[in-house]
Amino acid sequence: MSAVKKLPKITSSELLNQNAGAQESWHAFEIMAEFVGATESLKQITPAVSIFGSARTKPDHPYYKMAEDIACKLSDAGFSVISGGGPGIMEAANKGGYAGISPSIGLNIMLPHEQTSNDFQDISINFQHFFMRKVMFVKYASAYVVLPGGFGTLDELMEVITLIQTGKSRKIPIILVYSDFWRGLMDWLQGRLVGEGMADAEDMKLIQLIDDPKAIVDAIFKHYESRGFELSQAERNVQLYL
Repeated sequence: MSAVKKLPKITSSELLNQNAGAQESWHAFEIMAEFVGATESLKQITPAVSIFGSARTKPDHPYYKMAEDIACKLSDAGFSVISGGGPGIMEAANKGGYAGISPSIGLNIMLPHEQTSNDFQDISINFQHFFMRKVMFVKYASAYVVLPGGFGTLDELMEVITLIQTGKSRKIPIILVYSDFWRGLMDWLQGRLVGEGMADAEDMKLIQLIDDPKAIVDAIFKHYESRGFELSQAERNVQLYL
């Protein structure tokens, strides 16, 4: 009679490590699924403009009304409007886009304190991962319009500047609205980053300060008037590896 081969002993810590490894693997598939789902939903929306600003801005605030006006004009001009899908400036952007002729898109993410989805979205996508959501803001945008906001708004602004400055994304207009709000930051960037050689003066040309909604639409069209909104093959390759 042959002896029964004993299975190797597995300690509880080894079992936990195996389970953790399996969870990481499944998490990678979840990320892939989120990317594929968002891409399928958004691939037909171009040209589009991503609009950013504070989630805490109330509907009676001038910032809110400005965002709504800008978004409506962009939508009527043929641009899909993309926002973070939440309250404040995000709601104003979706509301203005929803009132226009082009799609209003919300890239939603649930946060403990301030993120709830607004009701003005033709296309609504829910994200679990901040980084995947940020990719989608850049991937399909023909321009960035940034109103006053907090850390999240600054994060999104610096993200797109960095991607363009390093050649990881195509050049698109970056427009800051309400010059008085942004002037201190622009002076600091010019005086400190450029002044101390940490950024090139040319990089500052990526950013425009425009406070009139019609002038914002005109500035975006001016950027594309000699080349159109269709991406070149080189730009497609760049966007593929965002």
